[in-house]
Amino acid sequence: MTSEDMKNVKHVINGDYIVIPIETGYIKPNEDLNQIILPAKELMKDGDYLVIAETPVSVSQNRLVDESEYTPSPTAKFLTTVWSKYLWGYALGPLLGIKKRTIRNLRKLPEETKAHKEVVLQLYGLKHALKPASEAGIDLSNAPGSCVSLLPENPEKVAKEIKKEIGKDIIVLIIDTDATYMKNGKYFTGLPIAIDGIESDKGFFGYLKGQLSENMGSTPLGCSEKISVEKGLKMANIAEDYQKSLSTEMKTIHSVKSVLGTEIDEVTIEALDSITHTPAVIIRKKQ
Repeated sequence: MTSEDMKNVKHVINGDYIVIPIETGYIKPNEDLNQIILPAKELMKDGDYLVIAETPVSVSQNRLVDESEYTPSPTAKFLTTVWSKYLWGYALGPLLGIKKRTIRNLRKLPEETKAHKEVVLQLYGLKHALKPASEAGIDLSNAPGSCVSLLPENPEKVAKEIKKEIGKDIIVLIIDTDATYMKNGKYFTGLPIAIDGIESDKGFFGYLKGQLSENMGSTPLGCSEKISVEKGLKMANIAEDYQKSLSTEMKTIHSVKSVLGTEIDEVTIEALDSITHTPAVIIRKKQ
């Protein structure tokens, strides 16, 4: 694709890189990823990166859990109200300097969060449920009704399959917005999975240690080839920078109402399909 061709392709410049968004409708449960793959095949050239958010991959795999089917245990109720809302929202959060937006969200946790904590407890255990928010990479904001999406199954395999379908010398990376941290030259994340070189599945203890470490940004979950952690983080953060610029970004349950005009438990697939989604970006080094 020549520079002349790029004039007709939506893109932004981020430092030394060109970022080309792939815009789609809502990728539904059990639907393939052709809404991403087909335009990528047309637009990409050798050497490009295709960076895909984890949620559309998870939803396409039908990795959905209906939280309304879970009855909160006393432990889940304690973790939601006493631990997350009050201890972290009013004491530990401000003390450790976590994001003001996270503190605000913790202080107004909805009743449904108790069932959410129960899901985390049952599927991932106390190690992840102790985390005050964004536990185990579960996404509450891009699924219909009272459903949430878990992390994708085997993201490395998915990335390799997508690369094969595109049929070019490119790198496919699947990422999550939850943080990777660095301390003493070692990378780690609370998330259950990450690419080689990032210690994963640290849960709450990784999150707590992370507050005393350097936040390196979004986490690469799986890649079509072996790449350095530094390169993976760089591409993940360029993709995340683009997502943050979008008016339709739904990073938390509290942003769902402002984007879709509906309460979190009333979100339908039709409502999700009514807005433009950007589940992936192509990242290309400027010539």
